[in-house]
Amino acid sequence: MSKSIVYYTSARATKWDYKYSVSARLEEIIRRLDFSQHMAPDEYVAVKIHFGSEGAYRIVRPVFIRKIVDGIKAVGAKPFVTDTTRIRGWDYLEVANQNGINTHSMGAPVILADGLFGWDGVTVKAGPVLGEVFVAAAIHDAPAMVVVSHCKGHIQAGYGGAIKNIAMGGVCGRHRSGDWRRARGHLHAPGDAETMTRNPGLCTLCLQCVHVCPLDALSHDEVAGVIVWDDEKCWRCMRCARVCPTGAIAIGRSAGEFQQGLAEAAGAVLSTFAPGKVLYFNFVMEVQPECDCMPVADTPLVQDRGILASTDIVAVEQATLDLINGAIPLPDSLAADKGLKPGARVLAESLGVDGQEHVDAAAALGLGSKEYELIPVIQA
Repeated sequence: MSKSIVYYTSARATKWDYKYSVSARLEEIIRRLDFSQHMAPDEYVAVKIHFGSEGAYRIVRPVFIRKIVDGIKAVGAKPFVTDTTRIRGWDYLEVANQNGINTHSMGAPVILADGLFGWDGVTVKAGPVLGEVFVAAAIHDAPAMVVVSHCKGHIQAGYGGAIKNIAMGGVCGRHRSGDWRRARGHLHAPGDAETMTRNPGLCTLCLQCVHVCPLDALSHDEVAGVIVWDDEKCWRCMRCARVCPTGAIAIGRSAGEFQQGLAEAAGAVLSTFAPGKVLYFNFVMEVQPECDCMPVADTPLVQDRGILASTDIVAVEQATLDLINGAIPLPDSLAADKGLKPGARVLAESLGVDGQEHVDAAAALGLGSKEYELIPVIQA
């Protein structure tokens, strides 16, 4: 079996000439991928990104997204830049705008794929862990897609790249019924009554969980001196569990189930596209330890590595992990806090969760190949 092609350009720029810039080399990668082979004139093309969060600013830079949008328009297709609701829709569009993602900067419409209220979707079969997922309507209905991913750590996945981008970001944040089990929360937690556990004895009332909740599902009852949880509002995003310093809150599937579920959800989203209609760009820059969903952005774990692109989601993810694991951990970072040295598996050893598991699971599902050939792009 032949190896999948992954184009790669370094983040370094060592000559004072635009053709050696990262921007120009991204244009060259776009040229080599030949968008005309993957999208047709007048076809709508979803450009799936992450809008970021208030306080989380290390998303893929707008200038790079615009290059991809312009490449799509150059072949006569009609791109729209999109993500799904992570917080309330109106607020999330404003976050995108603050982070430089808007119709004017992108040169294309910027929309929420699951609608302003986060519940516009189509049920699609997944696998034995998830059963089915609620794929965002604008992604489900688009004939083609370009997945643009900021590669970094993730609180539960260990690594967030293209698979996580479409697995969690390609499904609806909510369901019209109000049942979180039929939306994104289903990826984080199984659908039984014990998916969220709280230990008041461990709670110090630091209120970090209250402040981080995007839906006001947690509140502080000052009279009773307790945190109150509104189960109907909660969509199991896990932010509260992540920020709790004492382990008083726990939500979630087993680690193995979650990693398998990511692969299944990604496969479900990709099943809505014909073969050859999805392209992947991984930006291995500002590799912070947390997802762009969180309200902060810590310093990067490693130096910027560059951009990878492929038609194979598994190959581009494996190449990305290999690139990060081959990097030197940076000082004044979580990697340094953990005492990591060159040769360490940076993300897995920094976060205690191995993202390689969901890449392996995706390969086992037949979504792509871990065997790749890296094609360097030195200049435009």
